[in-house]
Amino acid sequence: MNAWKLPLIVAALALPVVGAFLIGAFLVGGPALGFIAGAVAVLGLLVVAARQRPERSIGGLPEQGAPRRVLVVAAAPVEDPEAVEALAREVGATDEGVEVRVLAPASIGFLDRWASDVEGARRRAQERLVASVAALATAGVEADARVGDENLVQAVEDQLESYAADEVILVSAGDGSADAAAAELGARLRPRFRQLQM
Repeated sequence: MNAWKLPLIVAALALPVVGAFLIGAFLVGGPALGFIAGAVAVLGLLVVAARQRPERSIGGLPEQGAPRRVLVVAAAPVEDPEAVEALAREVGATDEGVEVRVLAPASIGFLDRWASDVEGARRRAQERLVASVAALATAGVEADARVGDENLVQAVEDQLESYAADEVILVSAGDGSADAAAAELGARLRPRFRQLQM
C-alpha cells in the first residue's frame, strides 16, 4: 500500500465519528447525544465494511496443452448411485486425460469456531471425501481429494491457487444452502462453473 493511502483511510474512518460526536454534543443536545451519534456512525461504518465483498476474479486460465482438470466441490456427499452417474457424465469419465479433484469444505459449528475446535469438522469432511471418492471410483472416475475452508467460496479460491482447473462443479443438496455461494462463484470464477443439486 502506498504511504499516502493510510492517512486517507484513517481520516475516512475518523471524520464521520468525530463529526457526529461534535454535532450531537454542541449543536443538538449535549455530550450524551454526541456519544450516541458517534456510536451510530461507528456502527454504520462497521456494517458497510462487513458487507463489502471482494470483486476480483477467482482462478486463472488453464495452460494450453495441459490435461483437462475438473474441481468437484462436494458441499453434499456424492453417494447416491444416480447422482454419481450424473456427476461422472458431467466430469467426462470416459475422456482420456481428465484429472479430477474433489474438495469438501469443513463445516464448522458456531461454538466449535469460537473454541477453535476444527478437528471434528475436518474429520466429517474427510469422511464425506472418502465416501464421495469411493463412489466416483465405482463409476470409473479416479480422483484425489482435499479438505477446504468452511467458507465454500474461500475453499474454492484457495484450491484454485494450486490446482488450475478448467471447470468447477459444485455438488450441493437441494435445500438451497449453497445457493448464495453458487451465485458468487458463478459471478467471479474464470473457469467454467456448474452446480449440480442432488
